Amino acid sequence: MLIWLNGNMEAHSFIDSVYWNGKLDTVRMMIPQAEVYVSEHNGAINGFIGIMGTYIAGIFVDQSERAKGIGSKLLDFAKKNREKLDLNVYKKNIPAVDFYMKRGFKIVAQGIDDETSEIEYSMCWER
Repeated sequence: MLIWLNGNMEAHSFIDSVYWNGKLDTVRMMIPQAEVYVSEHNGAINGFIGIMGTYIAGIFVDQSERAKGIGSKLLDFAKKNREKLDLNVYKKNIPAVDFYMKRGFKIVAQGIDDETSEIEYSMCWER
């Protein structure tokens, strides 16, 4: 949960941290409903991806382990057995938008997240 919380607060500094702290219990309950794949190093989880059907709920990598290819490996693993993946990402989260676009995702729609009033992109990847 700390990787999730810290990752969101770092990537989304434009959203008050109170919002992310308020989501902890909801996310804690949702994780068992998703397919979750983890990356480990020396027995400790350093990243994970959560998927519900074809929807990527998120990829999170511990700050100390970023830029080492962990996120790419998790995404590649998710792509192996799927014909399509989709996700939402905030427009202001430029590093994440770039990450997904470099890996074949395309922006297919734009909307406003009702909870944060932030613009978000719907992105999709198809084999």
